[in-house]
Amino acid sequence: MDVFLKSQQLLLFSRKAEADRRPMDLNEQVEQARRLLERTIPRMIDIKLLLGRDLWTVLADPVQVEQLVLNLGSNAADAMPDGGRLVIETQNITVGEEYAQNHLGATPGGYVLLSVSDKGHGMDQETLAHIFDPFFTTKDIGKGTGLGLASVYGIVKGHGGYIMCYSEPGQGTTFKIYLPALEQGEKGKSVEESEKLMTGGTETILIVDDDESIRDFANNALQRFGYQVMTASNGREGLQTYSDKKDEIDLVILDIGMPVMGGHQCLVELRKVNPWAKVLMASGYSIDGHAGQAMESGAIGFISKPYQVKELLSRVRTAMDEKQ
Repeated sequence: MDVFLKSQQLLLFSRKAEADRRPMDLNEQVEQARRLLERTIPRMIDIKLLLGRDLWTVLADPVQVEQLVLNLGSNAADAMPDGGRLVIETQNITVGEEYAQNHLGATPGGYVLLSVSDKGHGMDQETLAHIFDPFFTTKDIGKGTGLGLASVYGIVKGHGGYIMCYSEPGQGTTFKIYLPALEQGEKGKSVEESEKLMTGGTETILIVDDDESIRDFANNALQRFGYQVMTASNGREGLQTYSDKKDEIDLVILDIGMPVMGGHQCLVELRKVNPWAKVLMASGYSIDGHAGQAMESGAIGFISKPYQVKELLSRVRTAMDEKQ
């Protein structure tokens, strides 16, 4: 690429563009972006919208949000050259103090979560570490400048939000974007008020996850509401812990993507140890996408990562109370 052109593009990316921010229903913008995507990406890509009801208002630039969705949608299509499903989801999320402390860039409060998932070829950890760098690209020469995800990152940060990405080779990719809610209406209870309505328990839970920050967050949240917690950093370690202490463990929260032994294989092996083991599968991927396959292996429920305390407790209590 011409050095001058590259410099000009970086300047456009890095400068603070004048944003026309206004109160906005994110669902309406997603619907509009979907119509554009349907005309621009291959027809063998099926676009599915899972839009939350009574979505909180965000203060955002419609043009920039549309660009964000189109960039992520286009990247997802490129990752599925033989066709597949692109899933776009929205929902209200309340971020608590503990979550904010464990996730860089997050502050407590209400957010609207936008998730974009595909079932494409995915990315390894080395690639993930650079996806938001300007001009970094995995595309062939002449098929992209590498500014797509860097501009997405710039838009998200410019709106006071933050972005996370989950991906593994062969397992697809999910981007999760948190945009601050402008107003939350009656649903906008404080974190303290919300926690008073949450139900805990005294049972023992085994958390199996290779991400130490995720394990620590879930461990602290569950213990705060009365549960006993054990942890393991991969499927093999989790299987050994369960085999040794299955009579003490009431529920396993099992991450799908882990080194050494992944969640799917671990679930199969757990069932051999105890066919009635209660297992919640956890993943940053969409339940309508790759993560949905976990339910076919005998798990009794699914919980999305990163965890939110209210959802974590609700899923755990439901799983505990389910009769088998």
